[in-house]
Amino acid sequence: MGTGVIGAMTAWRLALRGARVLAFDTYAPGHDRGASAGETRIFRTIYKEGGQYVPLLRRARELWDELERTSGRRVLTGTGCLTVGRPDDPDVRAVLDCAAEYQLPHQTFDAREMRDRYPQHAVDDDEIGVLDPQGGVLRPEVGVQVALARAAEAGAEILPYHRVREIERHRGGWRVHAGERWFDADWLVLAPGPWAARTPLLADIPVHAELITACWFAAREPETVAPRAFPVGIRRHVEAGFSFFPCVDGVSVKVIPHHLARPVVDTPDALPRSRDAEFTRAAAEAVRRLLPALVPHPIRIGTYSDGFTPDHNAALGPIPGQDDALVLTGFSGHGYKLAPVFGELAAELVLDGANPRFDISYLDPSRFPASRAATAAAAR
Repeated sequence: MGTGVIGAMTAWRLALRGARVLAFDTYAPGHDRGASAGETRIFRTIYKEGGQYVPLLRRARELWDELERTSGRRVLTGTGCLTVGRPDDPDVRAVLDCAAEYQLPHQTFDAREMRDRYPQHAVDDDEIGVLDPQGGVLRPEVGVQVALARAAEAGAEILPYHRVREIERHRGGWRVHAGERWFDADWLVLAPGPWAARTPLLADIPVHAELITACWFAAREPETVAPRAFPVGIRRHVEAGFSFFPCVDGVSVKVIPHHLARPVVDTPDALPRSRDAEFTRAAAEAVRRLLPALVPHPIRIGTYSDGFTPDHNAALGPIPGQDDALVLTGFSGHGYKLAPVFGELAAELVLDGANPRFDISYLDPSRFPASRAATAAAAR
C-alpha cells in the first residue's frame, strides 16, 4: 500500500526478484501530498543523522545509479553537499565526526575560503563550510515514476486511484479492499508515508504527520546558483536554519526553513496549499540575511508532508504481532535518498526472512513501548 518513493522502490526490488506485486495508491505516482514531492531532494553520504546510515547510503547510491542506467533517465545530479555553520553547531559537528569515523572524502573551508569559493552564501567570521563531494540533488517525482515503470516492466501491477478502504485476514493471508475490488495476497507491505497514523494496523507505531513548506526564491543571476556552481546543502545559523537547493528551473532556488514551526497535520489529504504572511516574512528574512544571491521574496510556496517518529528514525520491519506483514514508515524527513536500499531491504525481509544484509535493528517497529506491548499480546 502506497506508491510514494518507499513503496515504489519496494515494488521495483520485489518485482525484479520475481515476486507478483500489486501496488495501490489513493493518488497518482509522484503526487504532491506525501513525502515524495517538492521538485528536488538532497543526497549526501556524510550523515549528520548518524554513521550507522553510511553503509546504507553507499548501497543507496549504487541503486540510484542502477535505476538511472536501466531506465535511461537522470534522477541524481552530482553537485556536492555543503553544510554551513559554526564548528560547534551540533549538526556541523556531527558531519565532521561522521566524515572522520568513516574516512569519507570531504573538504572544510574557513569563512574566508567560503566567501571566495561560495559567495552565494553570507557567512560569519566564526563559521565554516564542509563539502561532501559525493552529494547531489535528486528529482523526487521523477524517481518515483521511473522506479514504478521499472517495477511494471518486471511484472508489477501498479494501481493508482485505488484508495485502500479495508484490510482483513483471509485464508492464512490477507484481503485488501482497494478501489471497488477485493485483492488477495500472501504478504502485506505497508508504505503509507504520512498516512501511517490513519492506518489501523499501525496504531501501535507512533508516527505523526508534519507539514513541510518549501519556498522558491528568484536568483539574481541564475547561472551563479546552477547545479555546477551551487551545491545542495544545509545551513545552520544562530538566526535561522534551512536546506537549500541549486536552481533546476532556470529561475529560482528552493529553500526549506528548518527554524520555523512545522505544524502537525491530521491528514495529508487536506494540506493547506500555502502559508500565512508571518511564515513567509520569516523565511524571506532568513534568505535576506544568509543567501544574498537570491531576491528575498518567495515567488512560489509549496507544501507537502512527511511522517515522523519520536526518535526521527524510520519504522522498518515486521508489523508487531504479524509474521507476514511489513511496514516502512516514519522516515522523518530524511528517507528519500535512502529509499532504494530501504526497498531492497523490504524485499529481502519478505522473500528471504529476518536476516537482511545490513543491521537495521535501530529501525525495528517494535522498539516503541506500545509496539512491544502489541507484540507481547500477539504472542500470548
